[in-house]
Amino acid sequence: MSDTTSVPGQDAPPDPPPVNAEPTDPPPAKAAPAKTTPTKAPPAKAAAATPAAVAAPAPTPGPTPAPTPAPGHSPQAPFTLAIDIGGTGLKASVLDATGAMVADRVVVKTTYPCPPQKMLDDLAALVAPLPPSDRVSAGFPGMVRNGLVLSAPHFVTEHGPGTTIDPKLVKEWASFDLAGALTKRLRKPTRVANDADIQGAAVVKGHGLELVLTLGTGVGTAFFYDGRLLPHLEFAHHPFLKGDTYNEQIGDAARKDVGNQRWNKRVRKAVATFRALSFFDHCYVGGGNAKKIHGTLGADVSIVDNTAGILGGIRLWDESHIGV
Repeated sequence: MSDTTSVPGQDAPPDPPPVNAEPTDPPPAKAAPAKTTPTKAPPAKAAAATPAAVAAPAPTPGPTPAPTPAPGHSPQAPFTLAIDIGGTGLKASVLDATGAMVADRVVVKTTYPCPPQKMLDDLAALVAPLPPSDRVSAGFPGMVRNGLVLSAPHFVTEHGPGTTIDPKLVKEWASFDLAGALTKRLRKPTRVANDADIQGAAVVKGHGLELVLTLGTGVGTAFFYDGRLLPHLEFAHHPFLKGDTYNEQIGDAARKDVGNQRWNKRVRKAVATFRALSFFDHCYVGGGNAKKIHGTLGADVSIVDNTAGILGGIRLWDESHIGV
């Protein structure tokens, strides 16, 4: 089990402002004490003015950076080509046996319409510059079972999420063998799972019931019990508020429509609903929009880095959890 988890912002300055607030200079008395030389004042000001140095108020931890090879680290086989398929972007990197990236992550935008063959073409072009690998893992934003795509809510639309559904695309994606197609195209054995399941595999600690909630183009969920992946459930399409689904209330389109402040309130309500529904021991919130969360979500909630969508790919080849 990977120990890639979030780390509380212990080094943040006292009484930090909300993450979305404009940074301000510290009070003069603190920035330049009477007996402090001028050379020490600029670093204090820079640390307070840099948004990246301001963590969310405790106890909500900040994201953990992706592991990279330590100085002198010799990459270890087998090497896994890890692909994160998203409704907005396609991302990939190569991981060694320890989970460290051996190449910089490559990213391209997802374009529409996107039938299966176009997806395969785009992924092949994306990973072409990466170093050789022994196997492939791919996270997909939909229901996946035994490598077959059972739902592809983003890719059955004409122009991307929220646009008109194309019946022809629905037919093309239905039960599409994505694992088999990638195996043939990339000439490497391939396993495919839901993207939230893969992200969770990278961050859970293996203690009790752990929920992974991903906030990106849509909403993803994954449950683990003592480190074992439980059968996937598409909570994103379940009613949440006012007859709307989680996707419709806290997906990226909703965030852009209502603004970050109202969206944050909805996210807090969603986390509270999952807490009441599942009595999770810990919840990890990731995905591209996790960085837009401000304030605390509770002591039992951590924010995790979006790179977990790639880093969890190595766990698809770990037989210690339920196969997907």
